[in-house]
Amino acid sequence: MINVVIADDHSIVRRGFRQVIEETPDIRVVGEAADGPELLAWLRQAHCDIVVLDLSMPGQSGIDLLEDLRAQYPGVSVLIMSMHPEDQYAVRVLKSGAAGYMNKEHAAESLADALRKIATGGRYVSPTLAEMLAFNLGGDATQAPHETLSNREFQVLLMLAQGKSASAIAADLSISIKTVSTYRARILEKLNVGSNAEMVRYALERSLI
Repeated sequence: MINVVIADDHSIVRRGFRQVIEETPDIRVVGEAADGPELLAWLRQAHCDIVVLDLSMPGQSGIDLLEDLRAQYPGVSVLIMSMHPEDQYAVRVLKSGAAGYMNKEHAAESLADALRKIATGGRYVSPTLAEMLAFNLGGDATQAPHETLSNREFQVLLMLAQGKSASAIAADLSISIKTVSTYRARILEKLNVGSNAEMVRYALERSLI
């Protein structure tokens, strides 16, 4: 039996994932969490093989949670779920230690197969992503500027592009406003843009938000 904890801040999404999983005889949901602290609490009390983790969690982001899970629970695999395009996020989370990445739109038909593959030690990527990764192995793919950002810089980029203030970002990430400003300066330099407006346009043109 594959034991799964679902972590997503939307109850209707958790309910949908649970319904998909409960249709299978070899996978069961042993817990649900709406945020990072609740997820970590479940992992302390329940035997879990795989965490199905939303990328855009409130407070601590999915990427930050992924790093914590890899450090604290190395035996637990993580399947990242998101509405964001695979070509923008999947490689980043896989490099950070995720066992798979799935667009939520494909969960109904692919979630059970993904969990089974991960449970046997494999990694799950969609056929589309697999083709993209294979193409990039040719060495001709040009790295986009945002792909040079660290995970934290990328997180700050998304928050700034969504209109969050420096003080709000500092509070969400538990860092100082000065540190946010430092990240912003690095982001502007790496993206080769000169203002927040240009940063937002960059993010929109590449479907990051």
